[in-house]
Amino acid sequence: MRIPRTLALVLAGGKGSRLGCLTEDRPKPTLPVGGTYRLIDVSLSNLAHSHISQIGLVQQYLPHPLNEYVSAGRPWDLDRNHGGLQVLPPFEGGPGEGFAEGNADAVHRQREMIRSHDPEIVIVLSADHLYTMNFLDAITTHLDHEADLTIVTTQVDESAARYGVVTVDNTGRVTKFDYKPDEPTSDLVTTEVFLYRTEVLLATLDRLHDELGELGDYGEHLVPYLVENNTVVEHRHTGYWMDLGTLQSYWTANMHLVDGEGVTLDDPHWPIHSAQPQLPPARVVAGASVSDSLLASGAHVEGTVERSIIGTGAVVEAGATVRRSVVMDGARIGPGVTLTNCIVTTGAQVSGGSHRGGEDAVTVIGPNGLVADRTTLDEDAALPTTI
Repeated sequence: MRIPRTLALVLAGGKGSRLGCLTEDRPKPTLPVGGTYRLIDVSLSNLAHSHISQIGLVQQYLPHPLNEYVSAGRPWDLDRNHGGLQVLPPFEGGPGEGFAEGNADAVHRQREMIRSHDPEIVIVLSADHLYTMNFLDAITTHLDHEADLTIVTTQVDESAARYGVVTVDNTGRVTKFDYKPDEPTSDLVTTEVFLYRTEVLLATLDRLHDELGELGDYGEHLVPYLVENNTVVEHRHTGYWMDLGTLQSYWTANMHLVDGEGVTLDDPHWPIHSAQPQLPPARVVAGASVSDSLLASGAHVEGTVERSIIGTGAVVEAGATVRRSVVMDGARIGPGVTLTNCIVTTGAQVSGGSHRGGEDAVTVIGPNGLVADRTTLDEDAALPTTI
């Protein structure tokens, strides 16, 4: 197929406030996933493998760590003389002055940039989700239906109340869209991947901005307006997909990776590329016990690790026990410490010989090594979407 001129806008500027101290000093797209990757690796790898090379990275909250990580896009083969990865930080002057108030507003503020690229299709996607997807399949659906908007959807096994809920007819046309409804009528939700016909997107954003002044998030005005007035269809994603926007979903997604039930990150035909530093292999010393776990480069284990992820350069000392936990980069778990269902933030020094966490909750250990947050574990929430 001829790939139409396509511009992808990756929305990577959210604060991730529901993740508490995990995102206090960095944007959510730089969160570690599976010990070896960062969340932004997923979006950029999916785009690169889909042969989409015109990419704008829309930033806002704490952009420096993300800028430093993605650099010019080399790990994803996006450092090109023509096209490639373009970082789009907040700016003053001209259209889109000041900080964006929602993701639809963020796209509207980039309207002159969009026009300068003259794409036929604009793909807007979030950097907050864990999945693999060939966007060319969604482009085919979009072209076959001559759609103004194609919403990539998936079915979830949890309550759909925190998502955009989609209703479709037997032809795949979207007939109704409910944004974060109190009482969802369906388990079919948007993956927050949208394919827009460019002229329709820009005209609709301008019209809504003139009428309303504030555009907010896509589900407040933009998508409902298009569903009511234009041709909107779905493209169904049937593989794994997870929104990592909460402490439980972040912990759960990592546990899925440990159990081999999550997204496939080591598919030789669809590898997830990363800009992580090159470090020595993980070391497990004599006397240590490791089972059903993932150890990232540079990790050092002397204690007991069970069904856990030990991040880059993290250390589990002799006499420490880590169970069903995510230990982020550079953290150190001291002798006598036992962790159960914990997320340990980057660089935390956990000492004191006590038990942290428990069977009924996900517990966050902050940079000072103390409990920073705790959320009751709902076994029925944040379950994976599977093929």
